[in-house]
Amino acid sequence: MGADLFGSLAESTCAALVVSSTCWEIVKTPDAMYFPLIITGCGICVSFVTIWFAHLECFGDSYTVDKRLFWQVVISTLFMTGAIIPPIYMLPDTMDMVFGGKDYTATPWKIFGCIAMGLWSGLIIGGSTEYYTSNSYSPTQDIARSTKYGPAPVIIKGLALGYLSNIIPIFCLSATILVAFEFAAMYGVAMAAIGMLGVLPIALAIDGYGPISDNAGGIAEMSGLEEVVRERTDELDAAGNTTAAIGKGFAIGSACLVALALFGAFITRVTEDNKAAGKEAVTIDILNPMCFAGLLFGAMLPYWFSALTMSAVGDAAESMIEEIVSQEATIMAGGAPDHEKCIAISTQASLTKMIAPGCIVIISPLLCGFVFGYQALAGLLAGIIVSGIQIAFSASNTGGSWDNCKKFVEGKKLSLDDGKTFIKKKMTVIQLIDGEQVEVTTSTPEHAAAVVGDTVGDPLKDTSGPSINILIKLSAITSLVFGSFIAKDGGKLFETKAKSE
Repeated sequence: MGADLFGSLAESTCAALVVSSTCWEIVKTPDAMYFPLIITGCGICVSFVTIWFAHLECFGDSYTVDKRLFWQVVISTLFMTGAIIPPIYMLPDTMDMVFGGKDYTATPWKIFGCIAMGLWSGLIIGGSTEYYTSNSYSPTQDIARSTKYGPAPVIIKGLALGYLSNIIPIFCLSATILVAFEFAAMYGVAMAAIGMLGVLPIALAIDGYGPISDNAGGIAEMSGLEEVVRERTDELDAAGNTTAAIGKGFAIGSACLVALALFGAFITRVTEDNKAAGKEAVTIDILNPMCFAGLLFGAMLPYWFSALTMSAVGDAAESMIEEIVSQEATIMAGGAPDHEKCIAISTQASLTKMIAPGCIVIISPLLCGFVFGYQALAGLLAGIIVSGIQIAFSASNTGGSWDNCKKFVEGKKLSLDDGKTFIKKKMTVIQLIDGEQVEVTTSTPEHAAAVVGDTVGDPLKDTSGPSINILIKLSAITSLVFGSFIAKDGGKLFETKAKSE
């Protein structure tokens, strides 16, 4: 996720630089060219200051770990809103921009509005993500309540929660895109993306908190520490799952804006190349059959990509289970487990199983643009963005809620908010072993149902959901890099074949 978020920041900066190169007022003002980098620098300074607020004890016992981390995002957003005001005076008083044959006139305060829209949209997306994934709120507690009826209701309600969690982020992204585009065309969208990532160090800090806490719990369990230690690390891990989901929300939302900004940069580059070649102006029309066909195909790619990544996790899990079962007899006889074979299975799967998804990301836009031209490629990119964002939000939030549902069932709080439903992690049963009745501690059906949800959710929230960001952004930046080639030679094979027929 660190690489993903940093990549989003770098790519949104590149998109802003490419789009701003068509604005003469910015080009002739050297300081204005560096404006996107100055905003990033302000975010770094604000994040350093915000870290100290994590040590304040403002709300007593209610100031829990997850609230403490979420308030880091709130405080940094407030500070960042003020910090971006001085740099806007580096910009020219007016900036004339052209996109899609339409003229736009931006001002410094309009650029401020674009950045602020992205910044506050990120906060709202993070807040909605916390609501849907934290076990302190009703959506995840409702899934925990359904564990009394088996794993099937857990899966059904978890999927429904993921679909429902799309609504607020998509509203925020839509509003941000509309305002930013009206204020400063694609340059405004790129600045909105930079704004959403303005407090990137804080986003990375709260995102990294989850894996650190999770690994701390694993170390506590493997080293045989007291059960109370594991209980404390589980509480930290539950908070980390929520904050990691918030980090994923930032990553997915920014990926949408970044991909759209890169898409605009691609169109800008094709337009400039067409002008230099004396060709007609570039217009993207969804009613163009080539564009619409690309749109449909692009909307399918995130599903194909997700299927490959989830299958990779499933195949690796099957191989791991087979290896563990094969070693079971040796371990029961007192022998030492062979960890190296299990590590080799994970390592080999992580490398070989990602070849096909990687090829889809790189080859699809190049092949589409070269064979069918920039119209089809524009539709492809739009389809990937629109479809991929929905899948990414849904998968990440569904997986996060299932994980925290399990943490809720395993925690000390055994009753839900209605005061009537009680869920326990373990129960004692009588089993007949070697002709003798023995008391055995085992998982309750409720805990087993929660574990099923968590197992299904891990590849969603840790593999497919975050990796779709890469599909969205890398497809767009690949198209941008090869934009001149596609503008010059794209579609010629198809045109030649159509003429011959």
